[in-house]
Amino acid sequence: MQVKADLHVHSTYSADSVITPKELISYAKKRGLTAVAVTDHNQVEGARKIAKETDFLIISGTEVSSLGGHIVGLNVNELIPRGLSADETVDRIHAAGGVAIACHPYALFKGSVGKHVTKEFDAVETRNASSYPFKSAAGKAELLAERFGLARVAGTDAHIPQAIGSAYTLIEAEPDVEAILKAIVAGHCQPMGGPLTLSLRVRNQLRFLKKYF
Repeated sequence: MQVKADLHVHSTYSADSVITPKELISYAKKRGLTAVAVTDHNQVEGARKIAKETDFLIISGTEVSSLGGHIVGLNVNELIPRGLSADETVDRIHAAGGVAIACHPYALFKGSVGKHVTKEFDAVETRNASSYPFKSAAGKAELLAERFGLARVAGTDAHIPQAIGSAYTLIEAEPDVEAILKAIVAGHCQPMGGPLTLSLRVRNQLRFLKKYF
């Protein structure tokens, strides 16, 4: 069976996102997704709450701000301290039973972790729909995944609901969190999708006005 999952989405539990839990599920279904990883910045409360309140398949996660850059942890249900080295952050994610992903490793303005990635990571986000410049960042991320023999995944890094599903990962697994994680680590997955359209990028940049004013 094949799962179609956006593995990098932020909810309103992230200070910089305007995606409500209701919108997250609604747009995921509209985009034909079968799973979404909720990866709010440096906390797990939102992902855990959303997962409990819906029948839609939610993968609890977090995007950790390490000293080396941002690292996504999937299937993480406890806080991973920010400000640790990239290596220690990966170790903490693994100790929590999670999968460590080098997210947007070469994107500009995103706390990219590229030069700190090692073979201890489980996967590289080779397609991040919000990355800029998309083509260059994706190409470098592909080479990074090849260098260390890591799985390739994709996510939107969505902070507005309309962006959800612009990039996604096809995973050869049953629609079950444990099965999905095992398939990712084994490399039974394929990154798909492309960059956000110009209009979505503009709306994404204006999200702070909507949230705070």
